[in-house]
Amino acid sequence: MSDDLILGIDGGGSKVLVALADRAGNVLRMSRGSGVNPMDNPNWRRELDRSLRPFMQEQQLAAVAAALPAYGEVVRLSEQQREAIEKSFPKTRQHILNDVDAAHLGAFAGRPGILILSGTGSMAWARNGAGVSARVGGWGDVIGDEGSSYWIGRAALSLVSQSLDGRAAPTALAKAMFEFLNLDSVDPVNALGGWASELENPRANIATLSVLVDRVARAGDGAAKQLIEQAASELAKHVEAISPHCNPATDWTYAGGTFASRSLLAALERRIGRAAAIPKLPPIGGALLAAARLLDWPVDDGWITQIAATAKTAVVHSSEADLNNKERREHA
Repeated sequence: MSDDLILGIDGGGSKVLVALADRAGNVLRMSRGSGVNPMDNPNWRRELDRSLRPFMQEQQLAAVAAALPAYGEVVRLSEQQREAIEKSFPKTRQHILNDVDAAHLGAFAGRPGILILSGTGSMAWARNGAGVSARVGGWGDVIGDEGSSYWIGRAALSLVSQSLDGRAAPTALAKAMFEFLNLDSVDPVNALGGWASELENPRANIATLSVLVDRVARAGDGAAKQLIEQAASELAKHVEAISPHCNPATDWTYAGGTFASRSLLAALERRIGRAAAIPKLPPIGGALLAAARLLDWPVDDGWITQIAATAKTAVVHSSEADLNNKERREHA
C-alpha cells in the first residue's frame, strides 16, 4: 500500500538510531538512544526497548529492519536480539542483520564493494559481484577492534600514563585529556584511575577519547599524529585482507564515527593507494533499504537520493536514556 511505512534500526556500541520512512523515500522521524552492543553493555536490551517504544504503536508500519551489533556472531546473543525485535513488533514483517552488513548495504546501495567500518569497534565487510559477502575483523575490544575509536582511546590513555611517568616523551595529549574529562591533574593517578573505574559503559566512554586525539593531532602534537597513523595502518590491514574476495577494481568506502577524523581518512587513502568512494547512504539508510526490500518496493536511484537527503536533515530526538547519559557526561 502507498501509505505503508518502514522502520530502520541502526545499532552500535555508542548509540542507536531509529528512523521511520515512507514509500517515497522521506525520513519522517528519527530518534537516537544509547549504545546497544550486547557484547559489552549489560543494559543493551533496556536501551533498545527505550529507543523502540515511540514507534511500537505506529499503525501504518509494514516492515522493520534491525541492524544490530554482534548479530550473527554469537548465537546466544543473536537469539536474544531476535527475541527483542519480535516482541517489540510482533505483527510486522522483520529482518535482522549485522550492523556492518547494513552499513555496507547503504554505502553501496546494495552493489558490490568493500566497506571499512571504524566506530566503537572495527570491521571490514565485502560483497562481490556474485552477491557473496565476507568479513574480517570485528573481534571485539578484548581480542581485536584495531583502528577503532575504542582502540585509539585506549592507546591514548596508555600513552598519557607513560608520558606522565616519564616512560614516554611529553605529549600535549596529557594536559588536553585532563581538560577534556574535567579532571584535576594534581593527582593524576587518582583522577584518571577514578574516572576509568567508574565508567558505566567503558568501551563507549573510552571510544569518545578518539575525538580528543584527532583534535590534538590537528593541533600538531606528534604523539597524537602517530596514533592516527597507527589506526590507519590497522584499518588498511583489514582492507588488504578482504580485497581478494572482490574484483581488483572494486570500489571501497568507509563508515563509522571514527572517520569524522579527516586525518584518519586521508592516512587510510594513502595506504590503500586510491581515494574512497563516497557512501551513497549512511548506515541508518542501509537499514531502511533492507526494510524497503522486505516489501518489494521499487527502490531506484531517486529513492536512494531522497533517503540520503531527508536522513541528513531529519530532526533527531534523543531518548530519555541518551539525554541522561549526555547530562552525566556534561557534568562529570
